[in-house]
Amino acid sequence: MPDPESSAESLPADSAVPDSDSVDMEELLRLAEAMVFAATTPVTARQLGQLLPNGADSDAVLAALQARYAGRGVELVEVGGGWQFRTAPDLAPKLRRVVQVPRRLPRVAMETLAIIAYHQPVTRPEIEELRGAALGQGTLDQLLEAGLVAPRGRKETPGRPTLWGTTPAFLSQFGLQQLRDLPRREDLLVEPAALPMDAPPSPAEAEEPESDAEAGEPAP
Repeated sequence: MPDPESSAESLPADSAVPDSDSVDMEELLRLAEAMVFAATTPVTARQLGQLLPNGADSDAVLAALQARYAGRGVELVEVGGGWQFRTAPDLAPKLRRVVQVPRRLPRVAMETLAIIAYHQPVTRPEIEELRGAALGQGTLDQLLEAGLVAPRGRKETPGRPTLWGTTPAFLSQFGLQQLRDLPRREDLLVEPAALPMDAPPSPAEAEEPESDAEAGEPAP
């Protein structure tokens, strides 16, 4: 009768029993990959934890998934308080040749968005004071429809005007994890040429007078 131990030693390496921990991690990575791919907004570790089995470390799974996609055409990036798949930044110039770029917001809308981002929560009269021009309702509607701004309550002053602030979609749109990641206004004023292509205009530009009528906006 053959010796069981010698038989086990004679088995080829490929026939060894797979490591259960390795199999489990692969399944966790597949779940995380599917959830991030299917989600329309950045996925947080807490949200992923609701999908993973009890005891699974969602932060570790996301870190492993990020490492797996590092250097690929699509990468896992942390943005807007969560995680999303984004095309690699170095491929953007080539992709623009064949991929239609979404229409950018008009200048007046970008100015308004910059003021809200740097001064939030802020009221409409305060925005108009900073811009040096009236703010058409159409501009606010554009930002609302894009999901970039939202009401943040009302200011306790006569008339109780609405306070405006940015949304998580704003962070995601401009590749920010949190508002603290916005470029410092001092840096933008000193080196305006260093401003990223898709970043909102600096407050200095936002305060440049331009009427809504000149930008094609309806009069308030």
